[in-house]
Amino acid sequence: MDGRAADCGGLASDVLVITCEHGGNRIPAPYRNLFHAHQALLDSHRGYDPGALIMARELATAFAAPLVASTVSRLLVDLNRSVGHPRLHSEATRKAPAEVRQQILKHYYQPYRAQAERFVRQAIADHGLVIHLSSHSFTPELDAKVRDADIGLLYDPARPGEADLCERWKASLEACAPDLTVRRNYPYAGKGDGLTAWFRRRLPAGAYVGIELEVNQKHVVRAGRHWTAMRKVIVESLCRALASRCAGISDPTTKTARASSLRWRSAGAPP
Repeated sequence: MDGRAADCGGLASDVLVITCEHGGNRIPAPYRNLFHAHQALLDSHRGYDPGALIMARELATAFAAPLVASTVSRLLVDLNRSVGHPRLHSEATRKAPAEVRQQILKHYYQPYRAQAERFVRQAIADHGLVIHLSSHSFTPELDAKVRDADIGLLYDPARPGEADLCERWKASLEACAPDLTVRRNYPYAGKGDGLTAWFRRRLPAGAYVGIELEVNQKHVVRAGRHWTAMRKVIVESLCRALASRCAGISDPTTKTARASSLRWRSAGAPP
């Protein structure tokens, strides 16, 4: 993808910041005793978001954008939850002494938030705008209910910049990969508690655009050429969406997007 971001125009690339809050299931040594009975949970979708970190890295590389990522398990502390949220800590850490939980916040949660905020505010200072993309993935089935989407784009409908970019990105994804089901604010509501919501409370809509990318983990599990091709489609479709946004074009679909669709099919699109 070297040089591909140039297709989107300089500003589109310069204003991007990529984050990945649930990139791994690592438990630092001082806290491993809390997880002796929770190894299966750590290895499940509750422990981390499979595929989210490699997706975040490819986005950051393609657009030469700063990346803030964590490989510490969300079961130690969920970096995508606000302090005080009931799911900030999991069952493994919730009953730990208060000083232990404060130590976890001090060493993992607060530095992550601070680094993300530095990059976000720097982009705004330099360009008057930041587009923050938070990379996640979701389990194909939850509580015996199958999720009927391949990709979700989460945003706050009350913020026009977020709604516009998600509309463009959805259209571009569907042009690049017609076999994919792309839904907005699915499988979660984009305005719910999270890092993007935390930034929205601090930054005006004209300066901050926050989108959470959710990829169905069934594509990660398939691995191989399929997962590689899907990541490329996501990057290329975002490039087209950003380019159309910069140019003020209403339809982000292009001949290039249709060519991407052919490559996606040849790589083994979902049946």
